[in-house]
Amino acid sequence: MALELYHHDASTCSQKVRICLAEKGVDWENRHVDLGAGENLTPEYLAINPNGVVPAFVHDGTPIIESTVMCEYVDEVWPEQGASLTPSDPKKRAEMRAWLRYIDEVPSMAVRVPTFQDLLIDRFKAMSEEEYAEFRDSNTLRRDFFMRLNRTGFSDEEYENSLLQLRATVERMEAALSKEGPWIVGEQYTIADICMAPLFQRMEDLGMTDMWEGAPHVADWFERIKARPAYDKAFYPGSRMTDVFPQLRDRAQG
Repeated sequence: MALELYHHDASTCSQKVRICLAEKGVDWENRHVDLGAGENLTPEYLAINPNGVVPAFVHDGTPIIESTVMCEYVDEVWPEQGASLTPSDPKKRAEMRAWLRYIDEVPSMAVRVPTFQDLLIDRFKAMSEEEYAEFRDSNTLRRDFFMRLNRTGFSDEEYENSLLQLRATVERMEAALSKEGPWIVGEQYTIADICMAPLFQRMEDLGMTDMWEGAPHVADWFERIKARPAYDKAFYPGSRMTDVFPQLRDRAQG
């Protein structure tokens, strides 16, 4: 049975799974989930992913959820396709997984703040208090996030803290890449690079490239990431925020 990928074009978590699938040369059937229409909260989708978020895939009838887990699954299930994305050395493998935990907990969370504050907030401002409360409470996994967004935007403190976390991520990457490189955990391109890549694409789309102006190893890493054939397959037309919000293009190129 083919792999059915439930995803959204512009979701960073969906993008990293698409990069991984492209790197491994794994074919998939498109199951696009319309987040604006709430398809992620339908009983049919919740039966696949009870968290009500994208992505998820169904392989041989079994749902697999959590984007980082999905990437590791793909590399394990198709070991003979493409290059291995996981270090064979246990110490390097542990280093990669520590990075994966960090990526999920720090920059992945942080980049959502400017994304919603700078791009998506108008949708919520247009809601009444009652409509927003209903939306906020419809997804328990994201309820805390939308409580903090509070329909009209995050506090200045939370916004600034998200930028501090993104800068700290760039600094941590610069230190790692300058020590070994050319990839995050050394000589091998791994799932850590894949999971970090969409976050930098999002920052670029938001006009935040100044964050790595003083980090030459990070800048070089991102350019090499974007030059990989799998990148264009994952970031097809319509999947970047600069496609969804054309007004961002001048900022992203500036």
